[in-house]
Amino acid sequence: MDAGMKRCRQRGVRVVSSGIPIFTPASMSLLRKLAGETAIYGISYILSRILHYVLFTWYLTRVFGEARDLYGIYKDLYFYVAVLLVVLTFRMETAYFRYAREDKPAVTMMSVTFLTGFSGLFFLLLWLFRADIAGWLRYDEMTTHLMLLGGVLFFDTLSAVPFASLRQQNRPWRFLSLKLGAIVLNIVLVLFFLELLPTLADKHSFWHSIYTSHNQLYFVFLSNLLASVITFVFLLPMMQIRMWRWDTTVLRKMLHYSWPLVLVAIAGVINQSSAITFQKWILPEDMTSNLSAGGIYAAAASLAILLNLFTIAFNYAAEPFFFAHQQREDARRIFADVGLLFTIVGAVMMLCILGYMDLVQLLLGKNFRDGITVVPILLLAYLLLGIYYNVSVWYKLADKTRWGAWIAIAGTAITIIGNIWLIPRIGVMGSAWSALACYLVMCILAYLQGQKHYPIPYNISRMFLWIAMALLAYRLMTFIRDIFQDQLFLILAANTLIIIGYGWLVFTMERQLMIQIKRRA
Repeated sequence: MDAGMKRCRQRGVRVVSSGIPIFTPASMSLLRKLAGETAIYGISYILSRILHYVLFTWYLTRVFGEARDLYGIYKDLYFYVAVLLVVLTFRMETAYFRYAREDKPAVTMMSVTFLTGFSGLFFLLLWLFRADIAGWLRYDEMTTHLMLLGGVLFFDTLSAVPFASLRQQNRPWRFLSLKLGAIVLNIVLVLFFLELLPTLADKHSFWHSIYTSHNQLYFVFLSNLLASVITFVFLLPMMQIRMWRWDTTVLRKMLHYSWPLVLVAIAGVINQSSAITFQKWILPEDMTSNLSAGGIYAAAASLAILLNLFTIAFNYAAEPFFFAHQQREDARRIFADVGLLFTIVGAVMMLCILGYMDLVQLLLGKNFRDGITVVPILLLAYLLLGIYYNVSVWYKLADKTRWGAWIAIAGTAITIIGNIWLIPRIGVMGSAWSALACYLVMCILAYLQGQKHYPIPYNISRMFLWIAMALLAYRLMTFIRDIFQDQLFLILAANTLIIIGYGWLVFTMERQLMIQIKRRA
C-alpha cells in the first residue's frame, strides 16, 4: 500500500483508487458546520459591510463630490481608530475563546474589568491632550471630531467581550442581529444628519444652529458614536453571569497570551489601512492635494475590499472552529482541506470582481474612479491575506503567539519600507505593491514556521495552481479588452465566458470533492 494513502486512512480520510483524499463523514460534518457558521457570520459581516459600503463608499464619495480631501481625512482618521481599537481591546476576544472553557466567570470578570479601566484611561488622556493631538495630525480645527471618535473607541472596546461571548456560545444569530442593527442604526443616523437635517435647518432656527455649527464629517462621527452607545446598551444583558470571580492570575495568563496577538493585529491594520496616511505625508504636493489623492486611492481600494469581506467573514467563524476541534485525530487534515477550499472560493471571487470591474466601479462617485488600476494588485493581496489566515492558525493552536507577532512585524516592516521607497517613485501604486509584497512574505513565513512547530498538510501545489490559473484568466481578459476597446457588452460577455470556463475547470479537477459534499449535504 502506498505510504501516503496509508497515512490518509490513519487520519480518518477515505482514499479513492486515484489516490485523491476524500472527506470522511465526520470531517464533512465539521466542514458543513464551519460552512454554516461562516455563512451566518458571513451574513453578519458581509451584509453589515455592504450596508456600510453603500453608505460610506457609494454615498460619501457622492456627498463629498469634488471635496475628495474630506474623504481622505475620513479614511485617515479611521485608520488611527482601527489601530487604537486593537490596542484598547488587547485581543481579549481571542483570549476569551482560549480560556473561557476553563473558568468562564473569572475570564469574563477580568476581561471586562481590564477593558473598562484601560479604555477609560485612554479617553481621559485624549480629553486632556486633544488640542496637541489634533495639531500633530494637522487637523487643528477638529478637536471635537477627535472626542467623538474617542467615545466610539470607548464603547466599542466595552462591547468586545459581549460579542466574543456570543461567538463562544455559538449564538451567531444574536450576533448577526446586533451587528446588523448597529450598522443600520448608523446609516439611519447619517442619513438623518446629512439629508433630513438640512431641510429642518431651513425651517427652524434650532436645527439651523446645529447644522451650521459643524461640517459633514462631524455628523458622520456623531452617528457612529450614537450607534456604538446604543449597541453597547443592548449587549449589557449578555454580561449577566450569576457568579463572577476575581482572579488576577487568570488576567495575567490572558495578557501573556494576547499581547503578541496585539502586535499581530496592529500590524494587520497597518498593512491594510495605512496607505492613505503614508500618502498624506509622503506624496510631494500640499496636504490638501495629498489627501485628495489618498481619497481616490482609498475609494478604489474599497472595491478590492469586496474580496476581503469574505476573508474576514471566514476568519470570524474559523477562529472558534479551529479551537473547538483541534483535539480531533484528523484535525490537521481538516484544516488543510479548509485552506484549499478557501483558496478556490477566493480565486473565483477575485476573478468575478475583475471580470465585471466596469460595473463594479460604478459603486464609486465619478470623481473617485481614477484609481481603479490598483484594484487587481490589491485583490491578489487580499487573497494572499486570506490564505495567511489559514496557514497561520498553528501559532494560536500551539500557544506560540509570539511567532505570529514576529511574522506580522516582518510584514509591517515591508509595508512601511515599501511605502516610503515606492510612493515617491510611482505614486499611490506604491502602496498597492507594498501590500502585495507584505502578504506574500507573511504567507511564506507562516507556512514555513508552521511546518516546523505544528505541521498541517496543506496542498500548496493545488492552492498555487488555482491562483495561477485565475491570474492567467485575468490576463486573457485584459487581452480581450484591448481587442474590443470600448465595446462594453462584448467585453462583459467574453469575461463571463472566461469565468464560466474557470468554474468548469474547478468542477472538473475538484469533482470528487464536490461529489462528496453533495452526498453528505
